Amino acid sequence: MDTSNPAVFVNAELLRMYVGRKVRAVIQVVRSDGGAIVGKSTDEKQLVVKGSPPLPLTTYVEVIGIADSNQSIQAELWTNFGDTFDTYNYNQVCLLANGEYKHLFI
Repeated sequence: MDTSNPAVFVNAELLRMYVGRKVRAVIQVVRSDGGAIVGKSTDEKQLVVKGSPPLPLTTYVEVIGIADSNQSIQAELWTNFGDTFDTYNYNQVCLLANGEYKHLFI
């Protein structure tokens, strides 16, 4: 496993701290908008994900890619997570991975 460039767990609020870096986020797909997917992050804020998603998309999707602005990710990898997902717990993981327990998340 390559750990030289790990993807940081983020929600929309945390994304701004990692512009230009590799991140991972789960979004609830809201709509497809001209080559981008508009979604709701696990902290209930809007994120835009650019790239070529697999079709069909499920309601919840994990994306790994480069944060290219405070509100958007250029996706390298898309993973369908199904139509039900515990966004509260994932958001808590994001907070832990960027807080006191950051060292446990590589």
